[in-house]
Amino acid sequence: MDIFEKLSTSKFRSKFKLGDKEIDYIGKKGLDKIYSHACDFIRERISPANIPNDGKQTPMRGHPVFIAQHATATCCRGCIEKWHKIPKGVDLSDEQQKYLVDIIMEWIKRELNAQR
Repeated sequence: MDIFEKLSTSKFRSKFKLGDKEIDYIGKKGLDKIYSHACDFIRERISPANIPNDGKQTPMRGHPVFIAQHATATCCRGCIEKWHKIPKGVDLSDEQQKYLVDIIMEWIKRELNAQR
């Protein structure tokens, strides 16, 4: 079972959807800019080994990437450990960061396709 199949079994994860505001934002900024934002958010908010506000650092709304992070369980180190088997307490490698960003972007692309 791939990660998207697993996530779809979670009532909490599967309730997240992109709204009109987020879709418009993506349309204005473009997917390359959204990818850049996802890279920044993962590097700055998720990658460090010790995050003082872990579990509370990702807002539930306000940016398409934030919504995608909750939908894909890439919102905090606890969720990442549970769903993606990447342990807490160590800095994320570049490869791990890329994996998380790729999951976020794939979810966003699937959402955009579902809205069309």
